[in-house]
Amino acid sequence: MKAAVLNQKNYKLEIREVSQPVLSESNVLIKLKVAALNHHELWSLQEKNLKSNSNIIMGSDGAGVIIELGDAVNNFKIGDEIIINPSINWGFDKRVHGEKYEILGFPTQGTFAEYISINQKYAFHKPKYLSFEEAAAFPLAGLTAYRALYTRGELEANNTVLITGIGGGVALFALRFAVASGANVYVTSGNDNKIRKAIELGAKGGTNYKKNTWGSELLNQASGFDVIIDSAAGEGFIELTKLAKPGCRIALFGRTAGQIPMLNPSIIFWKQLSIHGTTMGTDEEFKKMIDLISTKRIRPIIDSTYPFEKIIDGFEKMESGRQFGKIIIKIAD
Repeated sequence: MKAAVLNQKNYKLEIREVSQPVLSESNVLIKLKVAALNHHELWSLQEKNLKSNSNIIMGSDGAGVIIELGDAVNNFKIGDEIIINPSINWGFDKRVHGEKYEILGFPTQGTFAEYISINQKYAFHKPKYLSFEEAAAFPLAGLTAYRALYTRGELEANNTVLITGIGGGVALFALRFAVASGANVYVTSGNDNKIRKAIELGAKGGTNYKKNTWGSELLNQASGFDVIIDSAAGEGFIELTKLAKPGCRIALFGRTAGQIPMLNPSIIFWKQLSIHGTTMGTDEEFKKMIDLISTKRIRPIIDSTYPFEKIIDGFEKMESGRQFGKIIIKIAD
């Protein structure tokens, strides 16, 4: 089969012919039609931190059709259209993943390939109203947004929510989910056009974080926030604690702006703020995310689609920060 294999010397992806994955008794063999890109894979390429004696096939997002069943599989049939949960071996504690946790794509073979063999517990029926391209956009970013917003952020109807860095997959899903749940949503971006697009999708307002006045502008628009979803950290995180209402829940899932300098502890304890780290989610949260998007008929925002052979071009666009929505990789018709 064709796969985008990581060259561990130059950390570039190369399309190669590799062996088709082996089907175990609890697994389903899926012919993948579509994959999607995430910053998770981009960071691995940039940080050069993956090492293996065998082929590394990355990719966390994918959708396709079951073509073979393991002997112990009883929830699916050949021909079922599938979306894959990339959150593997979470463990028993819902609060935090266990030591054996992994994100699909390493060490378990990921979705940048024509076929994938995966345990049936991580296969879910694709919502029928979604195309394969739309379905493949959801798994990693949608799950991350769901846990950040509902589990860690404890979102309630009519809450006022701030989502930083709108344009990326997780931020856009958080926007779509929060709006669908009746929240009043505001956004930040370094690009005014992305803010305008977010308002078209239901945000009440937003501001450009490159302005020195971005914090005061948000306070004028919203008078503070009940829930803040942040992917940047960095110096701007201090401003987020100032924008937080008493009792605010701040969910942090990224570090694109680097380390957080000294916080003012009096702001944190007098406002009784809750600052939660979050990443990915449990099997139950993935199911709840699928139920939410199906009930609300939520569709993803897709920025662009690339043929499999142009996957590197997709990552170059992601690295440039020009995308608004998910970048899709078409593997098969």
